[in-house]
Amino acid sequence: MTVFFVSRHPGAVEWAERQGLQVDRWVAHLDPADILPGDTVVGSLPVHLVADVCGRGARYLHLALYVPEHARGRELTADELECFGARLEPFLVEHDIYSSGGGLR
Repeated sequence: MTVFFVSRHPGAVEWAERQGLQVDRWVAHLDPADILPGDTVVGSLPVHLVADVCGRGARYLHLALYVPEHARGRELTADELECFGARLEPFLVEHDIYSSGGGLR
């Protein structure tokens, strides 16, 4: 079982290190084909990738935080992530098996 931390942001990586997370693979981008059942993926991924991760039998922990408007659109430091309440929240996301692949109608 492998723990992946997915982020291209140095502040997020430093925050994770400060938390003492036991990470096996630090990656800037995730290829869902690398994920095996029992793996754990940590990051802030788009929902369709989270569904792929969960569909492969892996656990997803979302790096969640509330970023105030004045801090959006720029790199955040580890200190700022802590200040904005960064935390890991587990999510289970499934593709809608009843959807015919269509979007809004």
